Amino acid sequence: MSTTTTRKHFRWRGLHVPYIAPWTAETTLPGQIVRLAGVGGTGIGYADEQPHDRRMGILWTRQSLARGRGTPDLGGIHSLRQRQAVTHMLCGVCGASTFDADFARWGERHLYVARAAQRRPIAEGERTVMAPVCRPCAVESVTGCPHLRKGWTAALVSYAQGWGVAGLTLDPRTLEPLPLPEKQLHMVATDDLAVRWTIAMQMVTTLHRVTPVELSDLALSP
Repeated sequence: MSTTTTRKHFRWRGLHVPYIAPWTAETTLPGQIVRLAGVGGTGIGYADEQPHDRRMGILWTRQSLARGRGTPDLGGIHSLRQRQAVTHMLCGVCGASTFDADFARWGERHLYVARAAQRRPIAEGERTVMAPVCRPCAVESVTGCPHLRKGWTAALVSYAQGWGVAGLTLDPRTLEPLPLPEKQLHMVATDDLAVRWTIAMQMVTTLHRVTPVELSDLALSP
């Protein structure tokens, strides 16, 4: 159930750099967007599209891999590593599997920690781009991460279900980006026709059988 994969850890000015955080050397790679006709209808694609540019038929942004090079964006998200963490239930901070001893001790549930200025609890069925987090990294993050210090909430979750993607949706006529929600990307369900006109940047899941928790209680639970 658990994995022995160990990923290199990086620290920056005393802070643990999250596995899913991008670095300044990890730039968005160029790719000409064109209109393409395919199975199910017309949508967007890259003029020089490669098989790895899509997942489940959805076009993904191209972002270079240079973890540890440059300066980290502690509040940002690297597209590929976020998708890996969400798909394989890896800790978003250290990159280790969250199918660990705590997962078994908590009744086969994963821990999620989210920013919440007003301590609003994580809701049942909530859509999120968050990856799960292991308990030690959660404890470190809520005290060390400047974003979480403004307020956070935690929950144990029985399962995360794939819902769609967050990204940049283009106008089907002009291929120009549609206006973005304030400080957000477009969230598009996989069964929405708009996904054919979206450059995906993050995977979105919905969280189910959600139980709000305090991290201090988890440390003491049997």
